[in-house]
Amino acid sequence: MLLEGIFAAITTPFYPDGRLYLRKLEHNVDRYSRSPLSGMVVLGSTGEAVMLGDDESREVLKTAREAAAAEKVLLAGVGRESVAETLKLARFAADQRYDAVLVRTPNFYTPQMGDAAILNYYRMVADASELPVVLYNIPKFTKYNLSVEIVVELASHPNIIGLKDSSGSLDRIAAVVAATRSAPRRKVTVTEVFAAVTARMFEAQSALGAMSSTFVSAEMLGGGGALAMAPPAPTIKTRTKEVGFQVLSGSPDFLFESLEAGAAGGILALAAFAPQACEEIYTAWKDKDPELAQEKQERIRRASLRVAGELGIPGIKFACDLNGYYGGPPRMPLLPLTADLKAEITEITATLKN
Repeated sequence: MLLEGIFAAITTPFYPDGRLYLRKLEHNVDRYSRSPLSGMVVLGSTGEAVMLGDDESREVLKTAREAAAAEKVLLAGVGRESVAETLKLARFAADQRYDAVLVRTPNFYTPQMGDAAILNYYRMVADASELPVVLYNIPKFTKYNLSVEIVVELASHPNIIGLKDSSGSLDRIAAVVAATRSAPRRKVTVTEVFAAVTARMFEAQSALGAMSSTFVSAEMLGGGGALAMAPPAPTIKTRTKEVGFQVLSGSPDFLFESLEAGAAGGILALAAFAPQACEEIYTAWKDKDPELAQEKQERIRRASLRVAGELGIPGIKFACDLNGYYGGPPRMPLLPLTADLKAEITEITATLKN
């Protein structure tokens, strides 16, 4: 699976009483699907995944997949504390036709989570998962920093295709990129313009093909002696591209610098409320216009540091409300924002409307 570009780490909407607000999730995913984003991550840290029960997690994954455009790459956050529970959710994600699974490091028994335990955890998950595995390093929450050496070892596994690094360190991202350059390369299916191809794109094509092969009687068309047939569905023209181990930045405040260091893109909480602003950095970089990319980077830096970095889920959700997405309340015990903080976010994000 090709993991290039910007992926929104989307939120999970709740009613004020804490119940899942699935209609608003559909609304948000539909709107993200109309943006230039490469895809979405469902049930990552920004999605308050640790706040959901197993049945709720399945509801969210199913609802998001049904609302998403077929061409958007979907990653499912499935990390659990045990191999068995992680694989249960990974199998559900595969049944729902997700494209890859994002697996955070287990953390509750941190003193026992040495290198051997982490290697065993990820290898067992990757061995049994039907979907490709993306490692997820977010030490500010898990209190465990996946070492570069462990990433290099795991990068050789045929079903581990990349890493989302939310360590907050540009030097670390550069080190991982450099250390994994010799990892095995894979051929992935892409479109003619080298965009990702998802399994759901082929399913949508098959459905259109079935519809186009349905004959319609002349009587149904209001007369005439000929049978009519709908035009054939357009076929997806594909080619292959060779990719190595794909590193994605989780830190929007130095997205441009991460791309310059060799990252393939970013999975960003900031893109939950400002996808266009994040995408513009990537597009300028892709167009080999570093000055414009740096200018676009500076545009989001303050919102990245304050809203996404310091205020976290409540701040991100309020910013979503300001920008046409449904944010709503965080789930308790996270608290909603004060009026002063809301006013601050309104001012910080005023230039990030999209």
